[in-house]
Amino acid sequence: MGEDTHDQAHGIGRRALFVTGAAAALTLGGVSFAAADGQREETRTVHGTLPPGSPDFVYVPVEVPAGVQEVKVSYTYDKPSVPAGTQGNALDIGLFDERGTELGGRGFRGWSGGARTEFFVRAEDATPGYLPGPVREGTWYVALGPYTVAPQGLTYELTITLTYGEAGRTPRPVYPPSRAKGRGRAWYRGDCHLHSWHSDGRRTPAEIAALARAAGLDFINSSDHNTNSSHAHWADQAGDDLLIMLGEEVTTRNGHVVALGTGPGTFVDWRYRARDNRWARFAREIRRAGGLVVPAHPHATCVGCGWKFGFGEADAVEVWNGPYTPDDEVTLADWDNQLVASVRHGRAWLPAMGNSDAHRDPDTVGMPQTVVLADDLTREAIQEGIRAGRSYVAESKNVTLAFTVTGGRGRQAGIGERLALAADTPVTVRLEVAGAPRCSVRFVTDQGVLFTSDPLPVSGTGTVEWRTTPAYAAYVRAELRHEAALGPLPGALAALTNPVFLTVA
Repeated sequence: MGEDTHDQAHGIGRRALFVTGAAAALTLGGVSFAAADGQREETRTVHGTLPPGSPDFVYVPVEVPAGVQEVKVSYTYDKPSVPAGTQGNALDIGLFDERGTELGGRGFRGWSGGARTEFFVRAEDATPGYLPGPVREGTWYVALGPYTVAPQGLTYELTITLTYGEAGRTPRPVYPPSRAKGRGRAWYRGDCHLHSWHSDGRRTPAEIAALARAAGLDFINSSDHNTNSSHAHWADQAGDDLLIMLGEEVTTRNGHVVALGTGPGTFVDWRYRARDNRWARFAREIRRAGGLVVPAHPHATCVGCGWKFGFGEADAVEVWNGPYTPDDEVTLADWDNQLVASVRHGRAWLPAMGNSDAHRDPDTVGMPQTVVLADDLTREAIQEGIRAGRSYVAESKNVTLAFTVTGGRGRQAGIGERLALAADTPVTVRLEVAGAPRCSVRFVTDQGVLFTSDPLPVSGTGTVEWRTTPAYAAYVRAELRHEAALGPLPGALAALTNPVFLTVA
């Protein structure tokens, strides 16, 4: 093994920097390796310091000679103490090959964020989060993402090892089928925001699939952060009873979005902010790849998690993410305001969905879950049901809802549909509930909450009705809430429906 005995220093202000195609990215001086010359391995170690206010992405070029079998990278960085309320150091990492770092990801070979301290890439295998494939001669790039930087700066050490030898054979990827054995037109349960060990999750695809089946789910969607590496690892877990769709959680510095049900192998770039005016391009890429655009946890409070791109490109929005918390309540109110604006301006409305965002124990897969009325258990049918808003969100498989609005000689509309009647026509709003002991039903309209029921019995089963008119309510949606712990505050959600719209004929 050959190891470099003198470190190379990288740091903003200490070496020449080259601006890449992205406005918030910089390229440092390169790391060179000699030809193999009979050596099995060569290692280079570089170090540097990134100051507060660093670019979002810093690229370290690595000159890879011919004959390399494996690229291995490890890194460390300091984590100094910081004052209360101040962000400390967090450094993400990934890899691009000789095809480059331009937006769009032609050279993308993997991303682990801050979940791993080392990774490797070979023709026949790669660390989860990374893509196996040829190790070709040329300039590769280690991508550093200073997520947060302490006031003292972020000092890092990067170790790159090249192993020489004959390359293996890259396996041909096998993907899960786009259909499962359904029940025809029926209500299907799914969880479309899940993380495996291919990003910052701790569960394998096999473990996730087993938990999905236990949760009563009919479909799931893979959504690892900023990588498509898991796509080729789900086929063995699909079956007649479980549809597995493929996607990505596109994790930008201005919010996260689930690419739901994209074509196998689709990669969606994340290296931009709202100010860069690039989001529409990548939203179109998601749709061209057959996916839905679903902003995730729009009002989450973690750094970079709040959604800043607007909802003009969205197909649905995740209003409930994991255990119900105050930021979900804010998202729910914001979504309801958007419904009012849709009615006022006569434009399309944005359906709601809910997902677990499960990463590891004790996160519960299928809590919550989106229940979709679809023509069959296929990717296209499930997506169409979500896009049309024919769905409700439930905290578990135990909760079942049937929500209808009836009026005008028995005319009826269900979730996501419209009922056009004369302004003063009486309509009956009806919610049938099972599996929700001691929960209360609330009917919400464009005026707000207009009806709240008494708690359901301990059996969790009941039927609640309310009467209104199209003149009084432009839409009606239902909420199922647990008993509130503190006076006037609403209890946590047990279920939520998309609206039925009442149109004045």
